[in-house]
Amino acid sequence: MHIHHALHPDRPPLSYDVDEADFAERVVARSQEIPVLVDIGADWCSPCLVLTPLLEKLVAEYDGRVLLARVDADENMRLAGRHQVRGFPTVIAYSRGEEVDRFHSAKPMHFLREFADRIIARHIAGSTHDQVSRID
Repeated sequence: MHIHHALHPDRPPLSYDVDEADFAERVVARSQEIPVLVDIGADWCSPCLVLTPLLEKLVAEYDGRVLLARVDADENMRLAGRHQVRGFPTVIAYSRGEEVDRFHSAKPMHFLREFADRIIARHIAGSTHDQVSRID
């Protein structure tokens, strides 16, 4: 159990695992209300093992302003393929039911905060139809 969920058992967790069966509900639909960062990685991927704990720390800091959905690419290859994932980790931001941004590889915390701030601001403004930017 994540610490946030232990402290706030009445609220849904800020980070959770998703798969192909529940992606539409737990990412696409949920992002109508709150931006969702989708962390696509694998257990054997060293940069993934660095990035995922940082993303979990980030969503805890942001306390409900952004969520984290983790996807195990080995278990969900079709989902990774549908998102045209070319390497791991890949983080895809969803807002209002659409992909709005993404980045590849492990990044430092200051980058993650700037990324989340940008996604949240875009979500609040209601803007999803801007060109999707991909940050490498």
